[in-house]
Amino acid sequence: MSILRRVTAVSVVLALAGCSTTAAPQFHAGSSSPSAAAPSSPAPASSRPDRQHDGWRDSDIPVFPPAPPAQKIAPAAGGKVPYLLRIPTTQKVAFITIDDGFVKHPEAPKLIAAAHVPVTLFLTTDAVKDDPGYFKPMIEAGAVVEAHTISHPNLRGKPYAVQKHQICGSADRLAQWYGRRPVLFRPPFGNKDATTLTASHDCGMKAAFMWKETVHKGKVRYQEGHRVQPGDIILMHFREAFVDDFLAALRAIHKAGLTPALLEDYV
Repeated sequence: MSILRRVTAVSVVLALAGCSTTAAPQFHAGSSSPSAAAPSSPAPASSRPDRQHDGWRDSDIPVFPPAPPAQKIAPAAGGKVPYLLRIPTTQKVAFITIDDGFVKHPEAPKLIAAAHVPVTLFLTTDAVKDDPGYFKPMIEAGAVVEAHTISHPNLRGKPYAVQKHQICGSADRLAQWYGRRPVLFRPPFGNKDATTLTASHDCGMKAAFMWKETVHKGKVRYQEGHRVQPGDIILMHFREAFVDDFLAALRAIHKAGLTPALLEDYV
């Protein structure tokens, strides 16, 4: 397997479109993270070794204060899941989400573990099936896997049976690989309709998500203003520029005076 997997032209177009649609971790005490294991709290910055890695150093990673105890949002009623661009909270937190899984950058597991921040992985099963084990070190570092369909189609306008198959099927497969069935869902490209929200509910999802910021080639793009806001959900992907993208997301959160928090703790 090459160091960086080449994706097909179709996969690249799909992944880029996900960013252009409109518009392990330092868990707080008592966190109810569903991940398999949470790492110990990171050492103070002054006592950390500043090791050189492939494209990054330990000192490139901002140090954050602990996240506050999570304030869960009210569950949705009426047989549909809520569709969220941000978590409605005034707490000084933001949420890093990483989609797809087509490109398996060798530094991604190391960087996620070294950052000691919580992340949510919305994985596409067709992108993961060639190497499910690649993501297990991230889970061991505290990342949580959620659903992002089987084959990454645009769900909007599709029949209920098609949408349910894509959502339930992906959740079932991810449960087989990682021992936990996802409870959150991101529709590809952020595109959804009322059927998507009903099918998500019927597949056992608690919520579906879009985003407020995207990260691509080391640049953060904002839907509103020029700063990450409390509760914002940040979207990035498993791409060749993963190191630059992940560090850019961390810096943007740090610059805003926020702390990365675990999305699953709030839903």
